[in-house]
Amino acid sequence: MLLILFVSVVLGFAFFRMTPEERARVLQAVIGAIRQLQAAATTAATRSRSACEPFRDALRARTPWAVVTPALVALNAMLFVAMLFGAGALGDPATLVGWGASFGPRTTNGEWWRLVTSMFVQPGLLHLLVNVAGLVQIGLILERLVGRFTFAVVYLTAGVFASLVSLSIFPMAVSAGASGAIFGLYGLLLASSVWGLIHRSSVTIPLAAVKSLAPAAVVFILYNLTDDAIGSAAELTGLVAGIVCGLVVARGVSVSKPSARRVGATMAAAAAIAVAFAFVMRGVTDVRPEIGRVVALEDRTAAAYRAAVERFRNGRITAAGLAEMIDHTIVPELHAADSRLKALDRVPHEQQPLVAAAEDYFRLRFESWRLRAEGLRRTDPLTPRADPKREPVSSESWRLRAEAQHRASMLTLGKAEGIERESLEALHRIGPADPK
Repeated sequence: MLLILFVSVVLGFAFFRMTPEERARVLQAVIGAIRQLQAAATTAATRSRSACEPFRDALRARTPWAVVTPALVALNAMLFVAMLFGAGALGDPATLVGWGASFGPRTTNGEWWRLVTSMFVQPGLLHLLVNVAGLVQIGLILERLVGRFTFAVVYLTAGVFASLVSLSIFPMAVSAGASGAIFGLYGLLLASSVWGLIHRSSVTIPLAAVKSLAPAAVVFILYNLTDDAIGSAAELTGLVAGIVCGLVVARGVSVSKPSARRVGATMAAAAAIAVAFAFVMRGVTDVRPEIGRVVALEDRTAAAYRAAVERFRNGRITAAGLAEMIDHTIVPELHAADSRLKALDRVPHEQQPLVAAAEDYFRLRFESWRLRAEGLRRTDPLTPRADPKREPVSSESWRLRAEAQHRASMLTLGKAEGIERESLEALHRIGPADPK
């Protein structure tokens, strides 16, 4: 950028120092060069159209009208417009999930239809425009070449496998967009081109047509592969799925469109693989709602204990009564919450630290409440009692015992408070709950 700015400044200064005649000659030379470039570009475009015309005529003869491609574009555009006017921010993960995006705990717990609907949920305007541009350019050629049924099957197959890979790698991420399915179309085009080169015919894709696809394809590929790590894995999966499907169904595409029987068999095999893959991933658990209940439980039990302490200070409850409340109200609630957390299965690796922090919290909190109850019981005042079978208890002996009990009680309560601080630090590591 600095180099361009420097060159521009130098050229501008040189142009300013020229005489009027020199400036006129330079301008004429520049205008002439621009016109030559325009003429060359026009000639190249005309030659490209001439070279591609027989190919396009053969495609139109094979499939007169492309139907699936416009339908896919319309579905993406209409859903995007509906999202714009709907509730929630467009880029909010909750909004995307509400409109059908894929999210591990929802998708793998019975909402498998999200593997398909997520292809039509676009997370942003730029994403929509790039995907639509890539889809239209390749779709209008490929749909006529392989037929509507094959085109639709490969599109959906690649999109589903891309979504499955996203779920397996990042189960807690929200997955949306058609890029994986469109990469599958590029894979299908690549496989069809290979078969077309082996057996040439009028529908073999010419080099001029490939060159015309290149600019938009480069923009599409670079944008999606550099978007994020989740997208890259999914899109490469879609590309591989498209290539594999193309190598199976597009054989003989130079002669005729793939037969419905072959395409149907391929679709059945892909569906069986997808079901097996989905069966392994079923039941992903989102622990954040349960973590949120743990945080709420701590707030609730702490508030209840503070209220009981206030009654104790007003003389309406004894220290033993406070200990009884801990044993029969607070601790059982903590045990129930701990049992619910331990019963959760198939927790994704991203949330394992949350579970570990919650386990530390429960372990420390149980110990802090136990020590607090023990210390409270020791604070009840001792009273000297006469025992007819023993010698009377002297006031000095009773005082020493009371002092020893008080020191033990304070030590126990101090230890309980220290452990309580540790437990709250463990709870703080969990962070705020954010369930979908």
